[in-house]
Order: sequence, then C-alpha cells, then structure tokens
Amino acid sequence: MADLTDLDATAQADLVRSGEVSPSELVRAAVERAEATSDLNAIIHPRYQEAIDEAGGDLPDGPFRGVPFVLKDLDGMAAGLPLHMGTKALRDAGYVAPSDDTLAARFRAAGLVVIGKTNTPELGLVPSTEPESYGPTRNPWDTTRTPGGSSGGSAAAVAAGVVPMGHAGDGGGSIRIPAAFCGLVGLKPGRGRVTLGPDVGESWAGLVSRLAVTRSVRDTAALLDAVAGPDVGDPYWAPPPARPFRDEVGADPGSLRIGWTSQSPDEATTTDPEVAAATEAVARQLAELGHKVEEASPPALADPAASDHFLTCFGVWTARDLDQIGDLLGTPVTEDGVEPGTWAVAEMGRSITGAQYLAGVEGLHTHARRIVRWWDEWDLLLTPTVPELPPTLGQFAATPDNPLVGLIRSASIVSLTAPFNITGQPAISLPLGRSADGLPIGQQLVAAPAREDVLLRVAAQLEEAHPWAERRPPV
Repeated sequence: MADLTDLDATAQADLVRSGEVSPSELVRAAVERAEATSDLNAIIHPRYQEAIDEAGGDLPDGPFRGVPFVLKDLDGMAAGLPLHMGTKALRDAGYVAPSDDTLAARFRAAGLVVIGKTNTPELGLVPSTEPESYGPTRNPWDTTRTPGGSSGGSAAAVAAGVVPMGHAGDGGGSIRIPAAFCGLVGLKPGRGRVTLGPDVGESWAGLVSRLAVTRSVRDTAALLDAVAGPDVGDPYWAPPPARPFRDEVGADPGSLRIGWTSQSPDEATTTDPEVAAATEAVARQLAELGHKVEEASPPALADPAASDHFLTCFGVWTARDLDQIGDLLGTPVTEDGVEPGTWAVAEMGRSITGAQYLAGVEGLHTHARRIVRWWDEWDLLLTPTVPELPPTLGQFAATPDNPLVGLIRSASIVSLTAPFNITGQPAISLPLGRSADGLPIGQQLVAAPAREDVLLRVAAQLEEAHPWAERRPPV
C-alpha cells in the first residue's frame, strides 16, 4: 500500500487500466495514509468510507479512473459536500453545496475519486493555511512551517503522499506558493483555460485560475487535458491547444530566449540567499540545455501603482464574497462570522465607490499590457516562486487591534506570483531547489498568454535534467 501512494497519478491510473490494482486498493491506500498523517490537518472534511464505496462501484472511464483526489474547501463546489471557505459563518451553519460546479464535475468524469476536502485560509486571502475555523495545516517537510496558501491543505496532502494530486486555485499565487513550499508542481493555467462555471464567469476580475498541485509534470499536463475548455456562456476563453497538453511532455522546446531574475520587484523585499542561489542554478541549467539565457525581466513589474490598484479591488472582492456567503445562508454575514482581517479588508472595500473600483480594474489592465509586451521578444521568464523559505506558522494571525497583519505579511510572499494573475499569463512552479536544511525551493516559469504548451515542454525538460520524484518529506 505504501508503494502505491508513492506513485504519481499517471502511474496509479496505468495500474488500474492494466488490472494490476483496483480502484478500491488505491483509495484504501490513500485513506490509510490520510489517517496516518492526520496531524497535518490537511483534510478537514473526510469522506473516507464513501470514497471506498464509490471506488468499488461503476466509475467513469476517464484518464484517471480510480485515482484518489482531494478538493479544496474554497472554490471546489461538490454536491453533498461541505463548502465552508475557511469561514466560521459557513462552518457554524453546516453549509453543504447543493450541486457540482463544472470543474468538480470534470474531475469526476476523469475518474478521480474524492476522499475529502482540504483546509484553506479564510476566503483564500493570505498565503498561509491557518484559519481560525479549522486551525493550521502543517508542512510535511517541517511541521512548524506553513504549507502555503490558499491551497495549503491540498499541497500538504499531496506532499505527504495521501493523494498524487489535489485541486487548487490561484488568485495571487495560491497554486504556485503551496507547490513551492511543499516541493510540488503547480501550474496556474492562463486566463480562460479552465472554466469557473456555471455560476461564476470570472473571479476577482479575471485574476483567479484553477487546476491542481501534482507530483509530476506529466500529471499536470494530463489533468489539464481532462478539464480544460470553456463552459457555456463563459465571458472569455483561451484558444484551444494545437495538440493535447500531454504531448508537450518530452517534446523538444527548441532553443528559447529566457530571461531571469532572482530578485523581487518589491524594493522592500530581499530574496533569501539560498533562494537566489537556487534561481541562478536553474538559469545555468537552462543554458546548458541549449536555451539563450540572460538576466532580464519586465521593467513594468516594479511599478508601485499596481499595488494600489490591486488593493482597491481586493477590498471590493472581499466585500462581495461576504455578500455572496450571506446570500447562501439567507442572512448577512456579521463581524463575528469571520476573522478580524477579513472583516477589515471587506470594510475597506465597502468604502470604495463603483467608479473607484472600475478605475482600479482599468489600472490593472494597463499594468498588464505593459508587462506582457516583454514577451514580444522573450519566450519565458524565470524567477523564484517565493523570495523566501516557508515561514513558520503564526505570522499571519490578525487581531482586532491589528487586523491587517496577515495582509501586510503577505506582500513579500506574493510579489513574484501576483503580477501574473493580473496579466492572466500561465505560470508554473517547479520543485528545483532545496535549502541547506532540506526545505523545498520552488522556481517559477512564466510564458506568454495561452502558451501553457511552452511551459510544459520546458518544465518536463527540467524535470528530466533535475528529477525530484524520489524526494520525500519527513512526514
């Protein structure tokens, strides 16, 4: 059973397809590992027996038939399962989703078996998973540290070997940051590549993308094939790929022009020396692989006006989230239903006029255009995913007298990921480095809009040159 949980999703699915292993065996192995690692507090809504029963039944004949999976308890709406978004308000009401969203339905159609839902910070507002409503999730590489957020519960479950991949979403780095902190692959698809339907056309004015954290590039590519594409009525969608994304794994990327930087565009943020050294090492590796590599990055990344526009919109989005929760519950969310930081950010948003909000969105659009022009001459950008090593738990806790602690602490962590939510470009974090203490260090590659194919080719090339499959955390 332990050997089964060490495999990636593609290998697990191959065993099922060949008849060597049954879906029930895979799911039972995942449940055993989940129970053995429960102190991580990664899975907060288990459905272990239900998943075992489901695996013994008639599963869809998708590419991942019988493979165990987890959904994130923020934007993973699945019929009959809790949807609490890290909030006390939804938790205390015992809210249960009435239906699947389109992505959850596509996960099921791919043959994945959901064994539970994973922990997330309240409304996904900070890059550490330690909500008051469910307590902190711990990083399997060092249980005193955060697994990141907002997909920290999913990342901890995958890193600990419970499941080979887990649902994740990204509005400012929430796929890539947990992937970096937990030693995983985390692709943020380009804007419109994966639908948010049926109830949502866009989230956070187009900044949010959804997919998963995985152990291998081939799993990421195959899962993207399984779930990508628009839903009826989507406001926009990415152009379809020329061929399946799985075919990009192992394909020759040619000699690309790749710029790199080890520094955050935020002048107040200093990159940890071990993180900077890891980025420089990957730049050298890319050059050895035949790419044209130079130290260069988009100058517009350093424009401080982008932060002002983002914060204007961030408050409004948070206020709207609370209104939507009130609609679900049939009663407005009050201050005691959420954490002090969430309430403070929402109150900031309620002070913004409609005209000011639209000006903020327009400012983000202008900023995005200035950044994306850089890819007229370059194919990829390499950066650290996060400028620092995984922080210890407890640094993001808001208090009534200092409610914005978490927001302020988050600024440096998202400084290299959030810009590409604003632009809508695909970006991937790869586990290419380790600190002297053995902590994972993620490296981010960013491609031109809708060019996930280029990202996957180079990511697979780096995985082959610098394999990480044998690395396992202490937990």
